[in-house]
Amino acid sequence: MADNVITLKPTRPCPICGKPSSQAHHPFCSGRCTDIDLNRWLSGSYAIPAGPVTEDDDDALPTEDSGDDEA
Repeated sequence: MADNVITLKPTRPCPICGKPSSQAHHPFCSGRCTDIDLNRWLSGSYAIPAGPVTEDDDDALPTEDSGDDEA
């Protein structure tokens, strides 16, 4: 019966360690690599760095009141 199993996801390298991924933990190779990735998300390692916002930058943002009072 195991001969007719259809794999739905292609085997790709694990993004954490590079080993072939498993169907049970796709796209990772094991539960360990899945947990490592989750820890990186929760700790903020995947955050995109941004510069500080200055008061001059706040003035450049559009406001809700655009001044066009066409009714």
